[in-house]
Amino acid sequence: MAFVFPLGIANWTIDLFIIWPLIIDRLSVKMSPLTDKEGVIMHCPGLFREERMDVLHGLISTYPLATLMTAGTGGLMANLIPFSLHEGGDYGILRAHLSRGNKQLEELCDGAEVLVVFQGPECYVTPSWYLSKAEHGKVVPTWNFVMVQVRGEARVIEDSSWMRAQIEQLTDNCERERKYPWKVSDAPGHFIDAQLKGIVGIEIAIRAIEGKWKISQNRSLADHQGIIDGLRAEGGCPAMAALMEQR
Repeated sequence: MAFVFPLGIANWTIDLFIIWPLIIDRLSVKMSPLTDKEGVIMHCPGLFREERMDVLHGLISTYPLATLMTAGTGGLMANLIPFSLHEGGDYGILRAHLSRGNKQLEELCDGAEVLVVFQGPECYVTPSWYLSKAEHGKVVPTWNFVMVQVRGEARVIEDSSWMRAQIEQLTDNCERERKYPWKVSDAPGHFIDAQLKGIVGIEIAIRAIEGKWKISQNRSLADHQGIIDGLRAEGGCPAMAALMEQR
């Protein structure tokens, strides 16, 4: 019979594994130089904090589909939007485009602050993979994941040349591994011009960025290897297994 954790218990099981890092954080609070001046973006014990800019940018480039969130006069809004990452500013610049019919554009035009969340590999972790389960049984399920959160203000752009360059860059990023990559220029010019009339560009200069790599750094080496072996044996999330092997 399948066992499903109620939401409250599921949250408790994840937090159970970060009690020790939280204690360490409270003894010696570390503020990331990449966080906003008002404080950290998300709950992230030091053990799971990722601050290397090349790693953060690498996840954004590899997993460009992100959740764009605003909290303006229209209330909370969230949409999945693919982004392209560009050099500039302190931490980089994000560019994207939205449909003209997207209600979130009203918030962006008003200068609302945005939160953009990029999600990388994730997987459920069963206690059955832990060596310590056989030793003392004091183990519970958890979830491993990696993510990057970004804050900034979006600038709305109406220029068709800018928007064409953005969709060309985004397309090239996604097509480059294909044997025969598709290019925007493969489509009829008049067709692309018509498509461009239905979108609006946005640009976000990254003001704050933070990464969370929760990949069982708080487990023993034996338990850590047990998760990797379990993922490999069951064919679950090879990307997570590869990440864990790198740590």
